[in-house]
Amino acid sequence: MAVSLTDNDPLDDDNDFAESHEINVTPFIDVILVLLIIFMVAAPLSTVDLPIDLPTSTAAPQKKPDKPTYVSIKPDLAVAIGETLVKRVDLVRSLDAMADMSKERFVFLRADRAVPYGELMDVLELLRAGGYSKIKLVALEGVPGGAAAENAAPETPKP
Repeated sequence: MAVSLTDNDPLDDDNDFAESHEINVTPFIDVILVLLIIFMVAAPLSTVDLPIDLPTSTAAPQKKPDKPTYVSIKPDLAVAIGETLVKRVDLVRSLDAMADMSKERFVFLRADRAVPYGELMDVLELLRAGGYSKIKLVALEGVPGGAAAENAAPETPKP
């Protein structure tokens, strides 16, 4: 029986199991693609989805914050924070109870076109009395000149 101590011994399997200092990126890419799909599916679900017929505006659009707080007034005069319906008397209390809400953050007020002006002002007054003075009104983007032509009464020829 002979023993060889040279490096080119074909029966020496130590080199086959040597540590590899290369990173296998295939599992990493798989995880990233799964996370991408999860975020693509979840992103549309994070928007407010109450059906409200907003009026149009020709004002320049403002930059939307990361996590806006929407207070909505539905056509039946029900008030909601996000998609959760609340009573008007509990509106400020519900906003105060939100974990990420402070009185220095903007509150975005959405009101349906059918909501009377007085009801909108009542909700604005509730928010102001509760200490929420940074309120932005939400409207749909309109075409300049389109709103004036839409609201103008048709001229009738005089005899």
